[in-house]
Order: sequence, then structure tokens, then C-alpha cells
Amino acid sequence: MIDLNQSYKELSQEFYTEQGVYKYPNAEIVIFNDELAKELGIRFDDHSTREKLGFLLGYSAKQPVAQAYAGHQFGHFTTLGDGRAILLGECKNSEGDSVDIQLKGAGRTAYSRGGDGKAPLGAMLREYIVSEAMYSLEIPTSRILAVIITGENIQRNTLEQGAIAVRVASSHIRVGTFQYAATLSENHSQELLDYTIKRHNIPYEDNKALGLLDFVIDKQSTLITEWERVGFIHGVMNTDNMTISGETIDYGPCAFINKYDPQTVFSSIDRRGRYAFANQANIAGWNIARLAESVLPLINSNQDKAVEIAQQRLDNYAGLYTKKWQQMMSNKFGFESFDDKEVSEYLTKMQSQELDYTNSFIDLTHTKQPILEVMKNSNPTVIPRNHQVNKAIKLAEDGNYSFLNDFVATLKKPYGINQKTKFYNQSASHDEDVEFTFCGT
Repeated sequence: MIDLNQSYKELSQEFYTEQGVYKYPNAEIVIFNDELAKELGIRFDDHSTREKLGFLLGYSAKQPVAQAYAGHQFGHFTTLGDGRAILLGECKNSEGDSVDIQLKGAGRTAYSRGGDGKAPLGAMLREYIVSEAMYSLEIPTSRILAVIITGENIQRNTLEQGAIAVRVASSHIRVGTFQYAATLSENHSQELLDYTIKRHNIPYEDNKALGLLDFVIDKQSTLITEWERVGFIHGVMNTDNMTISGETIDYGPCAFINKYDPQTVFSSIDRRGRYAFANQANIAGWNIARLAESVLPLINSNQDKAVEIAQQRLDNYAGLYTKKWQQMMSNKFGFESFDDKEVSEYLTKMQSQELDYTNSFIDLTHTKQPILEVMKNSNPTVIPRNHQVNKAIKLAEDGNYSFLNDFVATLKKPYGINQKTKFYNQSASHDEDVEFTFCGT
């Protein structure tokens, strides 16, 4: 096993609350990500199951904390924080970079606001399945090291099994973390900026805040482009769910497009379609603008000048995203250069004929032999289709993990074609079709 550091406590105490972990004497590991554990240098060869559980549940963590942050939730600003998560600390991955290890669903914290701080098994399994698929698709993402059932039942719409996900991410610093710092003082904003620049090794020239903006603009424009490549809808792109690192996090009501419609929404709480598939790029830009507002005093002491400089950076986002999107689409279609007319016509055809997004692009790979490899690496042959995810979760909730394990193993090879990819990538029947998704936590 390894010792965890806690560099987040280098920040002022307003950024976190010290948080002891809870004991779960009847806990049981139901998912353990051996591949990720190896990458983190975590080995349990000589340790008992109880010792393994103890490490994963943070019993040996010396300085666990719950993080404070704010956020715009569906456009409305509020002060938040880790209401069901506990940051155990950091370790190094195989590349020598620091990564956070966090418990999600671990119990009440100072930021729980009346909630129980716990999570149901189904929601934790969903995050495991989809994040492993995203990782295999080479899309930046947090990952799940383990899913542990707590031995408790928790009350949601019905009684459900309680569970904890052990989540790994480059960090849990969010746009909302900077929004929260801005509500405290300029000194707190500077402190968080210095920490973030160091933590993520963010390059900058004369101004750290501008370096941060450029970094986030680059990372998020790439991330949204990659989401759109595979038909992914996050579902709850609040500023507290956007990481500075550019990793996908907080999967909640996420889903993948079946029939192509750019206005597709799955999240049951997104009644106005704010976070629809086609809106994700604009929302990312809106969120980055909120980040820019939060660091304006660190850009220039003259507010008007700071706004002018920040706006110049923000104006770069749309052009950068468009460039990346066009290159992504060129790869999916097998074009040497972007063809707006052909792309638009094909997408319009897909929408009007209600064609499956993933399968329509798979079909294209049979027609362009000279650049087939580029197309194959851009068009997955299997994604976590919503009905298959639901089936895997339902079986696991009943104690049968064989379907889930086989499904995830298939998702880890998303560009091959075999009987399993064909099986798991079948479009849902009318009875299987998933109309709405739920946060579930």
C-alpha cells in the first residue's frame, strides 16, 4: 500500500473542512480496478481483505478533507462543497504526476445541506462503467479505483444498497472552486491560482491568470470535441462540474446519443435543454467566462482593462473549438480537409431519418479504404449504450456482476469488431429505449 499526501491543506482553511472518514464494518468490495491500481503503484498482495478495505475507505488517511466550492447550477449561482465526498489525499501515477483519491458517497460532511452524504450502488456503478469506457476511448476523464457496498440500505425513491466509489482524478479543482475563492478575497483567489498553476504545471508568460485561462480554454475545447466525437452528453454541465484539468467528472445523468438529434437531452432535470448535445460547446464557453470573471482582479488591477484582456482570451475559445471540431469530423468522415457541405448534408440526413449516430459513422468506414485507419480510430464500434448500462446495473444490484464485467471488458477495446462489440452495440429496441436519465445520488 502507499501513503497519501494532502497538498490541498497548504491552502487557507476556508477552502476545505477537515473531515474524518466513516466506518463501515459490513463493507464489501464489488469492483476493483486492477489496471488503475497498477498505474498508481497500489498493491495488496500481502494484505488481508480487511486491510485492503481499510485503505480504500480511507482508514489510514492522515488528513482527509471535504472541499469547498461554489457553482452555477443551471445558470443560478450558489455556494456548494463536497456534500457526499471526502478527499483522502494524493499519490503519484506511473508518469510521476499527482492524482487525487476521493471517496464519493462516503457520508455527511459540513457541506451536505440536509442530505445524507451517501450514494446508491447503481449510480456508482454507472460512473465506473462510463468512465472506463471514456478512458478507453482516450477521452480525458476521472476514473473509479473501486466500488464498495457499505452494507447499509439508503432511502431514495425506494430503499437501495449504499455504495462508495473510490475516485481518481488529476485534481478536483473546479471552475466553481475559483468562483468560491472570488467570494472570499483577492488574496484567496491568488492563493488558489498559485496552487493550481503548480499542481497542474500550467505554463504562463507574464500573468498566471491568463495562463490559467489559456490552459482551460485549450483543455475544455478538446474535451467537448471528444465528447461530440462519440455522442456523449454529460447532462449537468454546471460550473462546479467542470474541472480545471479538462477531465470529465461527475457523470450523474450522462448518456450517449442513439438516434441523432443535436437537441437530444436525457437528464430528467434538464427540462429546458440547457445541456443538450448541441449546446455543450457553448455552455463550456459560458463556464469559462465565469472562470474569467473570478480571476479578473488577477489579470489587471484596472477592471476595464482586465475585462478587455479577458474577453480577448475568451474570444479565442470559439475559433479553437471550431478548428478542433472540424478536424475531428474530418477524421470521422475520412476527409483530408474539412468539407462543410458534405458533413452538413450527412448530419441532416442522420437527423431526418433518425439514424443511429455511432452506427452511421461505422458504416462510413467501409467506404474509404485509403484513410481507413484514421476513420477507425475516430469511430468507435462500441459505446456504453444506455440500455446496456441499465441492464448491467440492474443485474449487479441483484448480485450478478458477470454481465457488467464482460460489458466493461468489451468497452475497453472500443475500436475492434467482433461478436461482443456487435452484441453490446446493438441499438435499443422500443421496449429497451432509455428516454430519461437521473443523477441517482
